Amino acid sequence: MDTRSIGSLTVGVVGLGCNNFGMRIGRKETAAVVGAALDAGITLFDTADIYGGTKSESYLGAALGTRRDEIVLATKFGVPYEGHEGGAGAAYIRTAVEDSLTRLGTDRIDLYQLHAPDQKTPIAETEGALAELVAEGKIREFGCSNFDAAMLADAQAAVVGSAPGFVSVQNQYNILHREPEDAVLPACERAGMAFLPYFPLASGLLSGKYRAGEAPPEGTRLAAMGAAASSQLTDVRLAQVAALEALAQGEGHTVLELSIAWLLSRPSIASVIAGATKPEQIAANVAAGGWKPSSETLAQVDVIAPR
Repeated sequence: MDTRSIGSLTVGVVGLGCNNFGMRIGRKETAAVVGAALDAGITLFDTADIYGGTKSESYLGAALGTRRDEIVLATKFGVPYEGHEGGAGAAYIRTAVEDSLTRLGTDRIDLYQLHAPDQKTPIAETEGALAELVAEGKIREFGCSNFDAAMLADAQAAVVGSAPGFVSVQNQYNILHREPEDAVLPACERAGMAFLPYFPLASGLLSGKYRAGEAPPEGTRLAAMGAAASSQLTDVRLAQVAALEALAQGEGHTVLELSIAWLLSRPSIASVIAGATKPEQIAANVAAGGWKPSSETLAQVDVIAPR
């Protein structure tokens, strides 16, 4: 698998999003998915303290076991959950990191990410606390999530001297949601920051499982959303997906492969952290990372799903 950089970290271009662990799948199924990912050469595993009601971190740590040193372990903090007020204050960061280290069963986190902006805490306080954790060896690099370009600029301006700062931003980005192209991706390119897209398959809409006029297949994410899925399953979006699927098939690929390969055509994208609930999904995700679509194919994507 090709690799790219997140600060000092080297990661495979296809990673594993672990938000399903403890929510849609249990401990045994998590172990099977993680094992398949390790065997397929995936090196970036991305979770968060709130995923699965904290079970994601616990299940992931147990599944990694003695193979923890083979991977880049990323998690997030800052969103409130039971018994934790959340935020990005220095004192809370201390509590959050120790809890995550315990659940993950490790002595360090490779990429520690602020899950959401905290308007109550000066960004200099947040970065200062995270820099202390780097100095202590509890984390190796730190990043942010759901930041806009102005927030990224403020964070850069708050870094003092040679102190470390955010090396990555994780925002929603896929063929059907291209907002980061307006300002955040250019900001990443200027600053040399890595971009990690979440919902790379648009909550599964770009997986090829959904068809116009048909109910979402049982067991899928959008089926579980019930009536709330109607905003995703519009006639316009389903028509776009059908056109993208036809484009991909014409190149001998699936719409899932097109969706991941399209993201990786952007130089700031370090890794596409696609989720999985079954081991067989891992192989499809990894295969997608090996396809480099032609400029003509990428131009056709812009016609089907313009910015």
